[in-house]
Amino acid sequence: MSLRLSTVILPHRRWHEGGRAAWQRAEQLGFHTAYTYDHLSWRSFRDGPWFGAIPTLTAAAGVTERMGLGTLVTSPNFRHPVTLAKELISLDDISGGRITLGIGAGGTGFDATALGQDPWTPRERADRFGEFVPLLDRLLTEDSVSYEGDFYSAHEARNIPGCVQRPRLPFAVAATGPRGLKLTARHGQAWVTTGDPKLFESGTPEQSVHALHGQVEKLADACAAIGRDMDGLDKILLTGFTPDRGRPLESLGAFVDFAGRHQELGFTDIVIHWPIPDSYFAADEKTFEQIAMEALAQLT
Repeated sequence: MSLRLSTVILPHRRWHEGGRAAWQRAEQLGFHTAYTYDHLSWRSFRDGPWFGAIPTLTAAAGVTERMGLGTLVTSPNFRHPVTLAKELISLDDISGGRITLGIGAGGTGFDATALGQDPWTPRERADRFGEFVPLLDRLLTEDSVSYEGDFYSAHEARNIPGCVQRPRLPFAVAATGPRGLKLTARHGQAWVTTGDPKLFESGTPEQSVHALHGQVEKLADACAAIGRDMDGLDKILLTGFTPDRGRPLESLGAFVDFAGRHQELGFTDIVIHWPIPDSYFAADEKTFEQIAMEALAQLT
């Protein structure tokens, strides 16, 4: 399969002050999908402008025509499956069936406490995620759902007419641990990873490739355990969080080398961050656009 190139556009700009233009330009550049983060606030952007993912994607759907759109990623930290399902069905309809739900277990950042709760332990996050994903799957595929779980409930939740995409919009599940990979194998149409976080500070690109190879092998085992062919599952690498950091965006050649090494591991999609000056995601815009327009031709 040919490699696909997508981007993440952080929701930090007012729509009429550069927000709209970025999504339109992403489609012009030929990106397969443009994602946005689904957070209430995020890291160094916490004290600046930050807008909601679902309204942003709704607006983006109205000013684009072909490009896929999605979250990377949504989590249970401040979402409930019943209300999220209704929003996703609406968004899939508005976009004409162009939505992918990137979804993960969440972390310990600002989202974890914004509603006044104590941060969940890793085990509780995994427990909640294990209930959240199957319930959301049902809500997006069944007209009426009732459910009583340990963390979430639904009482005759109606979701008519359902998604434009059938049987529902695709899930891109972010996971590296055994429980998350099992969820990916059972419910995902794609798998998302950012690499091994333990290598980010002091690891090498070679160590990162080795770690990612191990993650792919574990995903294959999880698929095999339920009789699923892993080849039918897209594999998405969200860049910027491996030891390579921003170096792949320094030149066309650097990106082609980076993407080629990860394509050999079986990745089908590489996602790069839209440049944001004076931030961790700073990059030369001309080089970024050259990568968007020219890189894939050198990787086929």
